[in-house]
Amino acid sequence: MDAAFRRYRLMSFITGTTLLSLFLTLALHQWDLSLWKSIKPLVVVDGVVHGTILYPIYLILSFQFVLKARLNLGYLLAMLLAGFVPGVAFGVEYYLAKKFYPQGIPPRVRA
Repeated sequence: MDAAFRRYRLMSFITGTTLLSLFLTLALHQWDLSLWKSIKPLVVVDGVVHGTILYPIYLILSFQFVLKARLNLGYLLAMLLAGFVPGVAFGVEYYLAKKFYPQGIPPRVRA
């Protein structure tokens, strides 16, 4: 289960960061339209990467972690929603880390 959580945690950070950057660049676009010409390529690349590559991987790893940890459907829905609402991925990951590893995540053991 540790490996599944580590994979979920990594994708949570990556997906959450791209979603947050996409949200901020779109907010900047609404605030100052003159910035749009310079940040439009960033928004397009960030949106495509988040939506077509990172979020599906995040979905798969979330589902895998839920199965390995035997969590209920509410946790899965919270994890899936975290990929849509900026900043929520960090909160859900923090909550799950505290729930499963109250003493901290154990170090990786290489065999």
